[in-house]
Amino acid sequence: MTTVRRDTYTPETLLSVAVQVFIERGYDGTSMEHLSKAAGISKSSIYHHVTGKEELLRRAVSRALDELFGILDEEHARVGTAAERLEYVVRRMVEVLMAELPYVTLLLRVRGNTGTERWALERRREFDHRVADLLRAAAAEGDVRADVEVRLATRLVFGMINSIVEWYRPEVPEGRGGAGEREVVDAVARLVFGGLRKAS
Repeated sequence: MTTVRRDTYTPETLLSVAVQVFIERGYDGTSMEHLSKAAGISKSSIYHHVTGKEELLRRAVSRALDELFGILDEEHARVGTAAERLEYVVRRMVEVLMAELPYVTLLLRVRGNTGTERWALERRREFDHRVADLLRAAAAEGDVRADVEVRLATRLVFGMINSIVEWYRPEVPEGRGGAGEREVVDAVARLVFGGLRKAS
């Protein structure tokens, strides 16, 4: 008697595999065949969970975006001076990036070739604008230096934070060249706000 292999994949585990393949091959370079081989299941099993690879992409980038936008709704992002709120948001952005490393990495690599990618880029821009608004408010309150243009400062801050996806490896122990999450968060905050805060 032949037993049919049961599909033990859940939408969440399938998404995790898809994200890794998208990062390795690029979204455009990934086929459903690549996804099915990486997951060790048939293409029809994948279609049991999703309509196609674009749905997997949308779920992945949504996860990263939802986490980032969620920061802006947290109490410390809404209460206090603009500089205090900005520092809180920057710290939480680093924490989210490290906690959701593959998902944020994928988000940062979308190029706008599909409807989902264009949607993700638009939401990313919206998030960037909201953080820039905080920086602008902190400058208006006199807590951060006004001699650096806000858009430039925002790009530099995001550039530093986003570069973490290129080198941060949570599996590398701290004593062997790795860095702990708290160490990274504190270092980013010191570098950003050491440079942004108005000299007293």
